[in-house]
Amino acid sequence: MKKTITALFLGLVLIGAGAPAGAGHAGVKLGVLKCTQIPGSGTNLLIHSTVQVKCVFTSITGERQAIYKGETGIGLGIDLNWNKSETLVFTVLGATGNVGGSHPLAGKYIGGRASASVGVGAGAQALIGAGKNHLTLQPLALESARGFGVAAGLGYLYLEPSR
Repeated sequence: MKKTITALFLGLVLIGAGAPAGAGHAGVKLGVLKCTQIPGSGTNLLIHSTVQVKCVFTSITGERQAIYKGETGIGLGIDLNWNKSETLVFTVLGATGNVGGSHPLAGKYIGGRASASVGVGAGAQALIGAGKNHLTLQPLALESARGFGVAAGLGYLYLEPSR
């Protein structure tokens, strides 16, 4: 089973690495967005799942941080995960190096998502979308997880400022 999970993970990474750099996601690297699941906040209905997340954006210079709250999950697909906790890490790209506003990543992002775990697991998301300042998240986000199960389908991430 570990070999299957490793093969799935490496395949997803290779697919993301093989995407052309100019495929609508080119831009200046502005920083990193790290999201962690809020324990006990998940709902899993097999074909739809949702979990609350807390995210921190750190600029590439380390000088700027913005804290978000939000929701992620599978809008339509299959989610057979139990006792799962996850962490997602995205690279944040922009058309220029200028990031305006106090929470520039607030918005909705959608795309494909797949993960597998037996004890410890991994997954990937290919999300597209833009915040109010037309920033995008790296098309491939890596996910680390603990728990048991598999999931695949139309994934989403919704972010709003945390007060």
